[in-house]
Amino acid sequence: MVNPSSIHAALERARAHAPFLQLALQRETELADVFAAGRLPLPFAREDGEATMPVPTQLRLARRRLALSVAIGDLAGAYDLTDVTLILSTFADHALDAAIRTAIAERTPDVEPRGFAAIALGKQGSHELNYSSDIDPILIFDPATLPCRPREDVGEAAVRIARRVVEILQNRDGDGYVLRVDLRLRPSPEATPIALPVDAAISYYESLALPWERAAFIRARAAAGDLALGERFLAAIQPFIWRRALDFGAIGEIRGISRRIRDHHAHGQAFGAGYDLKRGRGGIREIEFFAQIHQLIHGGRDVSVRAPATRDALAALAAAGWIGASEATALSQAYTLLRTIEHRVQMVEDRQTHRLPEGAALDSLAQLHGLDDGAALLALLRPHVERVGAIYDALDPAEGAAMSFSAEHLAAQLAAAGFADPSGAARAIGQWRAGIYPALRSEAARSALEAVLPGLIEALGQAPDPSTAVARLDSMLSHLSSAINFFRLLQARPALARLLALILSHAETLAQALARRPELFDGLIDATALGPVGDVAALAAEMHGGQDYQALLDHVRRIVGEKRFALGTQIVAAASDPLAVAAGYARVAEAATEVLAAATVSEFVAVHGSVPDSELVILALGRFGGAALTHASDLDLIYLFTGDYRLESDGTKPLGAVLYYNRLAQRITGALSAPTASGPLYEIDTRLRPSGTQGPLSVSLDGFSRYQRESAWTWEHMALTRARPVFGSARARAEVQSVIDAVLCGERPQRDIVADAMAMRADMAKHKPPAGPLDAKLLPGGLVDLEFAVHVRQLTCLAGFSSSLSEAIGALAAAGLAPPTLGDAEALLTRLLVTLRLVAPDAAIPPAPTQRLIAGALGMADWDGVVASLAATRQEVVDFLVAVATGDRI
Repeated sequence: MVNPSSIHAALERARAHAPFLQLALQRETELADVFAAGRLPLPFAREDGEATMPVPTQLRLARRRLALSVAIGDLAGAYDLTDVTLILSTFADHALDAAIRTAIAERTPDVEPRGFAAIALGKQGSHELNYSSDIDPILIFDPATLPCRPREDVGEAAVRIARRVVEILQNRDGDGYVLRVDLRLRPSPEATPIALPVDAAISYYESLALPWERAAFIRARAAAGDLALGERFLAAIQPFIWRRALDFGAIGEIRGISRRIRDHHAHGQAFGAGYDLKRGRGGIREIEFFAQIHQLIHGGRDVSVRAPATRDALAALAAAGWIGASEATALSQAYTLLRTIEHRVQMVEDRQTHRLPEGAALDSLAQLHGLDDGAALLALLRPHVERVGAIYDALDPAEGAAMSFSAEHLAAQLAAAGFADPSGAARAIGQWRAGIYPALRSEAARSALEAVLPGLIEALGQAPDPSTAVARLDSMLSHLSSAINFFRLLQARPALARLLALILSHAETLAQALARRPELFDGLIDATALGPVGDVAALAAEMHGGQDYQALLDHVRRIVGEKRFALGTQIVAAASDPLAVAAGYARVAEAATEVLAAATVSEFVAVHGSVPDSELVILALGRFGGAALTHASDLDLIYLFTGDYRLESDGTKPLGAVLYYNRLAQRITGALSAPTASGPLYEIDTRLRPSGTQGPLSVSLDGFSRYQRESAWTWEHMALTRARPVFGSARARAEVQSVIDAVLCGERPQRDIVADAMAMRADMAKHKPPAGPLDAKLLPGGLVDLEFAVHVRQLTCLAGFSSSLSEAIGALAAAGLAPPTLGDAEALLTRLLVTLRLVAPDAAIPPAPTQRLIAGALGMADWDGVVASLAATRQEVVDFLVAVATGDRI
């Protein structure tokens, strides 16, 4: 509870230094008596008899009492800045809503006031309204639901309602006014009506809007009128506001606005008496712009930073690591003080001003705030203003970053940067400058290229293979439809240019992915992109969304593409162990399977219902079952269903269980494999199902169990050692796992496992030879030989069962059934396979720079070490395979 003496002191300062408050106290004698008694009234208290007054009169009287109550509470320290702005914003919402309802009711009495909404922008939208501020709404209407008079054009009716709303709020009489209204933030205000049809407004923001309008909508919300209509409008334009593809051009656009404001208000820039608290250098606007620039850049990918209020946004940006914690604290403290003093300025005359007065008026303002004089106020403000100005100015790129390279000096500069073949690189860059590709034909694109070229040449020159990097960048640019954002990103984040050079030097697979989807590179701006991708649950949560089914397919493909690209980049950048990357690839695939299978099941159930006491289970095998994929891995799946295969689904279009689950499996396979506008996802291989390609796509668990116990061949049991349920309820997964465990532990036909396996391996070697001298999978002593030996040992000894190959080897070694060093052999071969799938997918000997990358990934000092270790590892695997074939224990 506030101290009565604080209220008395505030009352004295208000009477002595704020003519507007003094006059309000004279007119609101009952409120003045409450203050004199040391109490604060409720902000929205209404006097008796007021309800019978016309709405405009009610609102004017309420606004005057509210302005007085808030001012005294603020000066007394009972309300902090958050309280003040929330109270003022809440009243603005109420007044705007009342004006809309009144305007509609006056024209069409006894009709529900719907089809007309106000979208609050600016400080009203973020609940940060000034003490004496205008509001900046956008007024929209729905032609299908807005009440109209007979034979009246609905567009004209909407404009008349809008004019009446402004009149109610803005017109003055002896009781003052309610709110100033500024409608100029609507699209093309010089040409559009003051109320816009909702679909036309959506169309504008989807196709024609400018970066500053995106910034304005960060703080937008449906504030009054038909809130459902307002929410529908805002939901529709979310992709306009929050773009996943980063647009660093927004920095230039918003900085340009700031520079124009500084130029226009030059006489309020110098700090001191007359300083503009809002528009001056280091002022309120620069704090807001600083937050909004970072929100526009990062908010498309990081929903945690989409906070409308400035201080909340700064805190969220700091928590997410996008800005420094000290910067956020400094800006937030400055914002609180500057806004508080701004309110003091406005309390004096109830004028929408932001400028510090001069002379005696500055002393009076300082005393209103509780300070001795104007010098004390300036001393209080100065360090905050200077700190804000320095932080905001640091957003500008370093001088000289946009210097261009003339053609006559380009080759020499390339040579100095480290290019062994500067003439070839110069020819390529010359073609880019000439606009040889569609992405480089606009003036804006070539300007962006020139701005980034100095840093790009430096980064490419330091690349392990500059010529290859330039050639692959050339190929990439030839496929792009637009290169502007790509170049702006590189200019804004020079470290990414060096990372790009590594990708282009080593990983053609990733370079080709960038050519198809340049926005993949945006994800690397987040430092977490070079860290673990998280567990399956976290990945699935990121892939989920409120989209319809088709949109979800696109969304999952975008997320998977970004995660796989980032994981591949981790290997190229030597940021992660390839074994950890392989596990990350598998978690991404498992999350995608879980999300898309669940969504497909829901879609299918909506039409065909569910089969009673039955559900789908997806079994992963091979490298997916072993939770260690490569960048190029397909997914080996088996679809099973629990329950009675003779039952029928209970939907409007019922199906028998067998047909039901086969169709469902087909749709899930399509969801996981069919390309969409966002690209492909995974290749799906279902040939490991019972009876192979001749069998049904989905089988009952009873049928699967019977087949494995009675008819399956050795190779199918070998495949089963890597089986792992990845979709289905915990109960169903356990039921499937119990069948697998029973089969592996002996409930299966008696076979000559060793003879069958060796014959199959020889046949595979004949029909599928190694792709090259580094084929870690198919070379003699490679991963396939290792897998065959491990699976035979598991099946013959009934030991070491685990879907993870490394865990299985560890268990066999602990039981004396495998050499203790075999785990190291598996790790080396897996690291090599995962790395080569990115940097040498043909398994050929790569250039020397990539040899060094591979050596590093394998923990070797040099390429000779890689060659020697691979030879020794292959021999160890061959020795183990021979031991298994001959029945030796180790």
